[in-house]
Amino acid sequence: MKSGNISITYDKTSADRPLSLIRIRPAAGNSRRGWLTAGRRSIPVALGRGGIRANKREGDGGTPRGSFRARRLWWRADRSPRPRTLLPARAISSQDAWCEDVADRHYNRPIRLAPGRDGDRLKRGDHLYDFIVEIDHNTRPRVAGRGSAVFLHLARDNFGPTAGCVSMTRGAMLQLLRRLGPRTRIVIG
Repeated sequence: MKSGNISITYDKTSADRPLSLIRIRPAAGNSRRGWLTAGRRSIPVALGRGGIRANKREGDGGTPRGSFRARRLWWRADRSPRPRTLLPARAISSQDAWCEDVADRHYNRPIRLAPGRDGDRLKRGDHLYDFIVEIDHNTRPRVAGRGSAVFLHLARDNFGPTAGCVSMTRGAMLQLLRRLGPRTRIVIG
């Protein structure tokens, strides 16, 4: 019996292969805007109101500097069919939220909210969270106060700054999702 290597081949063009790396850098002259480079494509993004920060803190409005991985896609199934992606995906329900309470044992984790409980609700009236890519910022180890709910999500119409996330147009998000997988490194800074 031969010991063989398993090889992976792609029937599609390189434009359909999973990305190994995406880079997010600030735009010249505007720390609240930036460029996301994925393969040969660069797309404009909005960054946190505090720009990119090496020492991210809860509530500072900064987008964390570092190397991260995409963990999961959250999406509004009531607004869009499940997009094509290599990421695990979960439809957002009205009880889904993200814990931002530094004193809570669930800090920087998804939680289910009972009516009246606090948290960053994922099902919003606007379209910013129609697609959310959860990244592994401040997860291993999770340190209270080092920042929570840092996502890739949809941008405001005016590309206004985020609270610390990276945001983009819907079209750019859908194209990125097709090539984003759990092994894709997301380098910010």
